[in-house]
Amino acid sequence: MTVYFLDVGQGDAALIVSPTGKTVLIDGGPPEASSRLGARLRELVKGPLDLVILTHPHLDHLGGLRAAVKAVGAKRFMDPGFDHPSEAYRDLLNFVGTEVGQVMSPEPNASSPQTLLTVGLGEGVALTVLWPRVPQETFLADTRSDANANSIVTKLTYGKTAFLFTGDSEPPTEEMLLKKPVDLTATVLKVAHHGGKHSSTAAFLERVKPQAAVISCGAGNDYGHPSPEVLGRLGKVRARTFRTDQDGEVMAVSDGTSVTLRSAKGGAGATSITGTQPVGGPVALGPIEPTPHGRAGRSVEKEPEPGVSRSRTPAESTATGERYVSLKNSKVFHRESCSTLKRSKNERTVYTSRADALRERRPAEDCHP
Repeated sequence: MTVYFLDVGQGDAALIVSPTGKTVLIDGGPPEASSRLGARLRELVKGPLDLVILTHPHLDHLGGLRAAVKAVGAKRFMDPGFDHPSEAYRDLLNFVGTEVGQVMSPEPNASSPQTLLTVGLGEGVALTVLWPRVPQETFLADTRSDANANSIVTKLTYGKTAFLFTGDSEPPTEEMLLKKPVDLTATVLKVAHHGGKHSSTAAFLERVKPQAAVISCGAGNDYGHPSPEVLGRLGKVRARTFRTDQDGEVMAVSDGTSVTLRSAKGGAGATSITGTQPVGGPVALGPIEPTPHGRAGRSVEKEPEPGVSRSRTPAESTATGERYVSLKNSKVFHRESCSTLKRSKNERTVYTSRADALRERRPAEDCHP
């Protein structure tokens, strides 16, 4: 399994390639990295990406995703579903709504809400979403940056090795995760918020115990990333630190037992780390109960459970008077209750029956109309 921490300047982008060739892109860097990202993906990916994850709706993470999807295609798109007024974010949602087969949020399985959502990538590789868990838990609110605090946090496991991807998580995110019965240990940590001082708290790093840490940031950036405070905290847990501003692209290769890291500017040198993840051990060490956040939670309108929508037959849907909707320039149609439609501002065509919709479009994969 290979993880590429791509050099996109002041932003984040990481590509996972599993042993079976399954591919996941986590974030797409800023707009100025678009052409570079698209070109690199064409070199690394054969066929459409199996999954694209936007950890949160900030421009330095979403700016290159349109170019990424145009370059190689994508089967599924996932983001937190966090409401954000950004015009760039709205435009991206409209784009993926027409170009990507399935648009989803990381909701736990409705039939087993105490478990974590896990995506299998073949050969024992699994990507587990640790946060957010809407609607089982409300989004974190009244934080320094709610969009950052509700970043998608995932743990990638393969044999004895593990990677933790943290987006731009804030201290409240870390505090919440520390309260969960979750195994946060990771061989490699993608450091939150480009090494900004407000993330990667000492308590969190002590729990993660990273042997290597990758900081994605731009050379000479205006924010002073990475901060001396975070570099000091990483040093205290003895993590070997890589920085895209100094090392360029970082490639981490796991054989399930150890991880070997190489940097584009590091010459022939490589760092090899033995994994300590229990083979086949669960990421969740117990049922995941909602956490009292200690601050006002944002109310979230609960979407219809995917299992309910998918269990209906076309005849039952017609009997209930459900309508079907297609977005402008889209080749697929959705149930009117589909969350993809609620998050898109595109013009739409409404069909009063499934038969009418089928004459012009094919069913979408996200809501299975």
